[in-house]
Amino acid sequence: MEPVHVDVVPATRTSSGGVAGGGDLEAELAAIGAQLEAVAAVRDDLRAAVQRMDALTRQLQSDLLGVHRRQEGAVVQQAVQKAKESLPALQAAYAELAAIIARRPGEFYRFSDHWRSQNHTVVSQLAFAHWLDTGLLLTHRQLDEQLQLSASAFSIDLEDYLTGLCGLSNEFPRFVMNRVTAGDYACPRVVASFLSDLFAAFRKLNLRNDMLRKRFDGIKYDLKKVEEVVYDVEIRGLAKPAAGPMEEA
Repeated sequence: MEPVHVDVVPATRTSSGGVAGGGDLEAELAAIGAQLEAVAAVRDDLRAAVQRMDALTRQLQSDLLGVHRRQEGAVVQQAVQKAKESLPALQAAYAELAAIIARRPGEFYRFSDHWRSQNHTVVSQLAFAHWLDTGLLLTHRQLDEQLQLSASAFSIDLEDYLTGLCGLSNEFPRFVMNRVTAGDYACPRVVASFLSDLFAAFRKLNLRNDMLRKRFDGIKYDLKKVEEVVYDVEIRGLAKPAAGPMEEA
């Protein structure tokens, strides 16, 4: 039997849009390679931007750490002022992230893990500064306004915002104990009321994120610690009517 000769036909793109082989296959893989290079470039730029942002968040934490060390009202207000002064740098950092992400339209959540940890810190610290200043919760809209973010282009993810609020509650047990040491016996009850409202609001949410649910449980324990301070103050007859979130010691 004579061998059968088969002519090899260069690949062509099929009617369904697939690639049959040959030159078209090389072009397809070259296009994929170019996309991978573009994604890698975005990740590299994000890593560099997040490193710069991380330095800003550490400075923000350091500025607010002073309220745990010294309890004079002037010190607290100075810390709040420093937090406000950090906003332009944070705004620039988020603008840089937004500009990088704009190179990959529709892929925000593909890259959002790069700055998720920084988001949590920014939310918790700015929310703490806002509470020290006003005694109120920093809303998601207010946060975006402070950072000059647009929900349509680049915003703090809602789950990141909620996780940051869980981090906010972590600040209060240490804060109230130091306030009591400084003679501010009204502060623990004010904080307990705020945390109780925050915990109640969280309980109404149907949280599907496992990490967020675990962080939410932390609010309960922070509230318990603050309530123990309230009890100790009252049992010693030291409690006074609360005038606001902050009283000068």
